[in-house]
Amino acid sequence: MSYAIISLGGKQYRVQVGQRLLVDRLGTDEGKSFTPDVLLVGGNGQPDLSPKAGLVSARVVGHVRGPKIRIGKYRPKSGYRRHTGFRAALSQIEIESIGAKRAAAPKEQPAEEKPKPAAAAPKGLPKGYEDMTVAQIADGSPGWRRPQLEAALEYERAHANRKGAVAALEAALAAKEEG
Repeated sequence: MSYAIISLGGKQYRVQVGQRLLVDRLGTDEGKSFTPDVLLVGGNGQPDLSPKAGLVSARVVGHVRGPKIRIGKYRPKSGYRRHTGFRAALSQIEIESIGAKRAAAPKEQPAEEKPKPAAAAPKGLPKGYEDMTVAQIADGSPGWRRPQLEAALEYERAHANRKGAVAALEAALAAKEEG
């Protein structure tokens, strides 16, 4: 039986293939695999004190909370009592392999995607409009002609639908109608 000693969150664990254990919360998402720091690999009669990186692979099964720990403070003769609780944030991991590098998952070949035809921008759109920020649109829209404003508003509703840009364009159109 091979085993390994890994380090996670400043703690050391002796693990074997298929073993599940609770460790301090990891930043890895559920279902994802990771490679912990390996301190020792043994079990074949010759422990290896300087293992190569990537010899142990583990998978995060889930994120859970530990049992509630009740904490109470009490001082006699003064009526002082305080109670609080604590639940540790933990991750449950499963050891997938030890000692052999995990077979690389076959790289997904991207399906031959047909390039999406760029939706034609409406005629009369101000020059460089696609690259403008909402602030630039709000500053520039009062100086644009009515067809440019209508084209920009049509573009926003079809593509980006940015609230600030739509509001600025509608306000500029309303000002053109009044004045």
